[in-house]
Amino acid sequence: MFQITIFFVYLIAGVAFGLSRWPRFSDQPKMLLSIGVSCGLVGLLLHSYLLWTEILPPGGLLLSLANSASFIGLQLALIALLGARDAALRGLSGGLLLLAAITAAMTSWQTPVTPSTELTWQLQAHVLISLFAYGLLTVGAIVAVYALVQDQRLRSAKLSPINQLFAPLETTERLLYGITAAGFTALALAVFSGFVFVENLFAQHLVHKTALSMLALLLFGILLAGRHFAGWRGRRAVYLYLWGFLVLGLAYFGSRYILEYVLGRSWN
Repeated sequence: MFQITIFFVYLIAGVAFGLSRWPRFSDQPKMLLSIGVSCGLVGLLLHSYLLWTEILPPGGLLLSLANSASFIGLQLALIALLGARDAALRGLSGGLLLLAAITAAMTSWQTPVTPSTELTWQLQAHVLISLFAYGLLTVGAIVAVYALVQDQRLRSAKLSPINQLFAPLETTERLLYGITAAGFTALALAVFSGFVFVENLFAQHLVHKTALSMLALLLFGILLAGRHFAGWRGRRAVYLYLWGFLVLGLAYFGSRYILEYVLGRSWN
């Protein structure tokens, strides 16, 4: 029931933000912004409560691929609402909320029967920090694809009302690097907490995840250094980000899929 409600309030919020950038509705931006913010906040609160009950039930940590995706969707919604403060980013915010609606609808699909009772609070914190980092960097990947589409439209000089949904490319790149910096920090904390709290971090079932996470951290660090010291921007920077995200995706979802669905082993 909650999933359906969250889906529709996110959907309404996303459409409202998108329409606020559409020339035909240029005379009603305040009303559409109010609808978008109100519905977005309601969805965010309901989504947070739902995930709290699904992921952290009494007795342990309960995560499935669907709940992990929903957690990332919660971050999409949060970034969308924060980004909507800038009128130029409301088209992007609308798109992020539509994706958040889809992931919210997936909550509790393929949920394990019982939570993991083997994890200490330290390990639970490590898992949640890791998931938070992946979520932030997933938002960045979406923004990176958005920047590529935007760059392509500029190069082809396409003129249409759809252009109003795109922020200036420089604004999009600033948002991308802000998300990259936050995601890099969270990922570094996740890797560090893994070394501190996880025994046998380089055991057979974790070595691929650990090595790929560290490689992704290195790629994001190179990107941030290139931006700071050499002013990297444009396609080269976006492609480097996407390569880092691909490696990170293999570290988490790829390793987890193979363990749980191919080898039939527990993630924990």
